[in-house]
Amino acid sequence: MPSKSSARLAALTVAAVCSTASGVVVTTPARADTVRIHDIQGTTRISPLAGQKVTDVAGIVTGVRTYGSSRGFWIQDPNPDDNPATSEGIFVFTGSTPKVAVGDSVTVTGTVSEFVPGGTSSGNQSVTEITKPTVTVLSSGNAVPAPVVIDAKSVPAQYTPAGDTTANGSINGRTLEPSKYALDYYESLEGMNVRIADARVVTATDPYSELWVTVKPHEHANRRGGTVYGSYTSQNTGRLQVQSLGPTSSFPAANVGDTLTGTTTGPLDYNQFGGYTLVAGQLGTLKSGGLQRETTRKQARGELAVATYNVQNLDPSDGTFAAHASAIVHNLQSPDIVSLEEIQDNNGATDDGTVDASQTVNKLIDAIVAAGGPKYGWRSINPVNDQDGGEPGGNIRQVFLFNPQRVSFTDRPGGDSTTAVGVTKVHGKAQLTVSPGRIDPAGDAWKSSRKPLVGEFVFRGRTVFLIANHLNSKGGDQSLHAQYQPPTRSSETQRHLQATEVHAFVKNILDTQKNAEVIALGDMNDFEFSDTAKILQGDGELWSAIKSLPKSERYTYDYQGNEQVLDQILVGPSIRRGCDLDYDSVHINSEFHDQISDHDPQVLRFRP
Repeated sequence: MPSKSSARLAALTVAAVCSTASGVVVTTPARADTVRIHDIQGTTRISPLAGQKVTDVAGIVTGVRTYGSSRGFWIQDPNPDDNPATSEGIFVFTGSTPKVAVGDSVTVTGTVSEFVPGGTSSGNQSVTEITKPTVTVLSSGNAVPAPVVIDAKSVPAQYTPAGDTTANGSINGRTLEPSKYALDYYESLEGMNVRIADARVVTATDPYSELWVTVKPHEHANRRGGTVYGSYTSQNTGRLQVQSLGPTSSFPAANVGDTLTGTTTGPLDYNQFGGYTLVAGQLGTLKSGGLQRETTRKQARGELAVATYNVQNLDPSDGTFAAHASAIVHNLQSPDIVSLEEIQDNNGATDDGTVDASQTVNKLIDAIVAAGGPKYGWRSINPVNDQDGGEPGGNIRQVFLFNPQRVSFTDRPGGDSTTAVGVTKVHGKAQLTVSPGRIDPAGDAWKSSRKPLVGEFVFRGRTVFLIANHLNSKGGDQSLHAQYQPPTRSSETQRHLQATEVHAFVKNILDTQKNAEVIALGDMNDFEFSDTAKILQGDGELWSAIKSLPKSERYTYDYQGNEQVLDQILVGPSIRRGCDLDYDSVHINSEFHDQISDHDPQVLRFRP
């Protein structure tokens, strides 16, 4: 029986070559005539026939995509080879509504292409396709090749090999090892008909009719049905995105902990918004896991309750004010101080120079009162127009809400969008030069990013310094499924500069008053185990209080099947040493399809 390599060579014409002193160099690409799908796919992520024309590639249609910009269909060879590294399926890009149906036996003539979803600058892997196709339907109503079952036994525990250092860390040129690495396993099935069964939902249905499941129900699972992301080196390999080839109107509205019962079957695709994706022609039935939104406990009389909550680009036109107010009053139990992130100006994304946010904030405060909560006071500083990043025209900023019946705000005039707050010593105590104030608003670390808001509060005669943060987002980072492994996290460069400045400011307070009570909180846009968190914590000047929770409960955000920490409350030594420190990540948004924000709020209770 001929070997796999000899069979492939027999299907190709001989390339034109020339001899050099160093050996044989291919000067023109081998020309492919009639080849099989596995010859096109090859044993690496890049087709050995990329850029070449192929003729009469045979297969059975397994799925047809009639929507979006990537219209086309998948075909699969019903007679596979014996190499597990070579896929038997491929996508045929038509650009318009395909004129084939599932079960058609076809031949396709066209050009082999490597399409990178999101563009080459994204760092994503490519999808091997046949483009500019001429399609011939030979017969219809044929049996579709049996799907490959993806389950806990088939997916390897290791996520990916390290990239080739001579190719900038790319894994494209590596021979696939589907029995060793999860990303190689999924790549070896690219374009093929696959099946999952009774899969638990680990990221709720999003507005684009997508959800994530896990085929490894015990992999870093928590009590609410999610899959926790707790380390760069221990990836969750059982995660898989699910879309539907059917109408989005019938796609299930799933929450974390629900189950797609029965079988979900369809071609395995790859896209920029999640990597390997099962595009279901047959979708399982959704079974509810009964997940409920959490409610934290009420703070005791002598406890100060401090919360952070990213309200996701809130502006007066939003219809979520009552829901946010109910969350603050009922789920968070009306904290004494709330640091809000992503409060937009009075006309939201309209980019007309408006920076004031009083309408946005007061609308929320009024909704809180209507929900039975306190009449919060508030402090903030308007940013310079279009200088703080976020949605263009939105001018997002942090805002302090505080319950004046429980806590007072110490006002010191002079704080504005361009004035840097400082620390002085007065009667042996640390004191802000302005309150509220912003940390180094003209500094390079904060270019096109939110500047930290600093305020001085008094609770039961004790001063507490709060620093509200919204650090540089992870936008621009390469994905976990990128062709570059490990992926580059370019956003860390600015975020580390920001963390360094916040830490230096905290250290300034503590150097001025050793026992000062300091809290840095907000959307840190990074994990509790990240270098960003390490920089913020320094040599013990701060400590991320979410670490007081069991690892399975450390998450504030759910992204692509990974429940992870982005929002943190970090406390100084005086607060950490207190015996009554109590922390809660209140899960009201991230796990639910009908979320009003993509972040869960955090609450810290302690006795100053």
